[in-house]
Amino acid sequence: MDRRSLLAAFAAAPAIAQPARSRTLRFMPQAALAALDPIFNPTTIVSTHGFCVFDTLYGVDRALRPRPQMAEGHQVLADGLTWTITLRPGLRFHDGEPVRAADCVASIRRWALRDSFGQVLMRATAELAALDDRRITFRLHRPFPVLPDALGKVAASPCFIMPERIAATPPTQSITEVIGSGPWRFNAAEFRSGALSTYTRNDAYIPREEPAEVTSGGKRVHFDRLELTWIPDGGTAAAALRTGEIDWIEYPLPDLVPVLDRDRGTRTQIYDPTGFLGFLRFNHLHPPFNDVRVRRAIRDVLVQSDYMSAVALPGDWQECHAMFPCGLPGTLEFPAAPRVLDAARAALREAGYNGEPIIHINPTDFPAVTQQGRVTVDLMRRLGLNMQPFESDWASVIARRSNRGAPSAGGWHLHNTNFPSPGIANPALSPIIRMHGEGAWFGWPSDQGVEAAVQAWIEAPDATAQATAMDRLQRLAWDAVPFAPTGLFRLRTAFRRELDGVLQAPSPMLWNLRRA
Repeated sequence: MDRRSLLAAFAAAPAIAQPARSRTLRFMPQAALAALDPIFNPTTIVSTHGFCVFDTLYGVDRALRPRPQMAEGHQVLADGLTWTITLRPGLRFHDGEPVRAADCVASIRRWALRDSFGQVLMRATAELAALDDRRITFRLHRPFPVLPDALGKVAASPCFIMPERIAATPPTQSITEVIGSGPWRFNAAEFRSGALSTYTRNDAYIPREEPAEVTSGGKRVHFDRLELTWIPDGGTAAAALRTGEIDWIEYPLPDLVPVLDRDRGTRTQIYDPTGFLGFLRFNHLHPPFNDVRVRRAIRDVLVQSDYMSAVALPGDWQECHAMFPCGLPGTLEFPAAPRVLDAARAALREAGYNGEPIIHINPTDFPAVTQQGRVTVDLMRRLGLNMQPFESDWASVIARRSNRGAPSAGGWHLHNTNFPSPGIANPALSPIIRMHGEGAWFGWPSDQGVEAAVQAWIEAPDATAQATAMDRLQRLAWDAVPFAPTGLFRLRTAFRRELDGVLQAPSPMLWNLRRA
């Protein structure tokens, strides 16, 4: 939607538009929303939509500690092998049906087939069942103290609860009904893929009493209507924010942040203090990046300052040569290797590379990724690779990213992206550290040693053993190179100065907001 279309939409509003607009929250997300199933498509923008419509059994606070959300609480037997989770009373889906334990069981099962943490949980689970309409039970093979962490994970992908009939959809297919029990109801008739999605306040939602904090606490909605509007041009979006046509931009272009800070009607704040880890993902299925020598050589010639200065303001980024986000407990940082372009060229020759086209997939409508991808293409060309960049909208990139086929037949070789730090904070959460082949995140790396180290961390009996496992895992993964980090950056979000209650979180939390 361009600026002219956006203005036309407002001009076409009825005579009561001004009061209606004051009761409408208008938000521009980081990318266009083109998919609606956050399990089938676990991207950040679809999770943003998901948190509006669906709820989770557990949420997390600022320290990423799990807190009961849809759950009233849980009981664990002394041996740690049986967990019973009780739902809060009065929960209802948007179609008026009560939320039952059977809905939760079906939702957990569907989520676990797609999510790496869910897969780990289900391998530890002997039985998952509904005891009655309000109680869910896990009977485990072994103690799994991080069970609430799994059910309350905040990114890629959260365990959203859906009605049983919808959760019965195979996870390889997208759901066709968008019905949850969250604070917003999705308006299916108004959805325009890649341009506009709208929501109506769920008046039947019962928020928790605790203050809102990341995905936990009381999700109180003070607007009647929510509009997620995509404006492809960053300058147009900033102008719309300054004139009040929209209320909030998830990621303004870094160059425009000082302008918005000086404007009397707008302000900015750090989006999430823990930041985002940028990285270059290799497709491990196809030459030349199925050769670990090539992956290591490419990792060592990346200039992180080139990547970071393209997406964040000075002072909002740092180099991070690590497999987990720097600054988080347990992260092991590796020294930056000497940058020798000839070593990378030699590794490519030794791997048999002979000028074949290299497909790099990159979105044109996701600034925090777009510019990093272009840095990669420029560097790879200087190394002598025959780069054939595929640039398109984010939805098309996501579709191609899932293709395991030959790059010449619709697949790919390289892809830049980033993850919010809370989504990859430890081995159980992070999908990008996992190296279990066809079950791994896009790129499908395989390394038995890394996988054994992940399992050792999960099963560690105490903190000392877990720290040892974490150290070993990071060293093995650094050597195996499932991805090459490009740096850690903190983005700023921008909103109208009269908008109160913007939470700091890995994703935009579209509740707790008031117009002053």
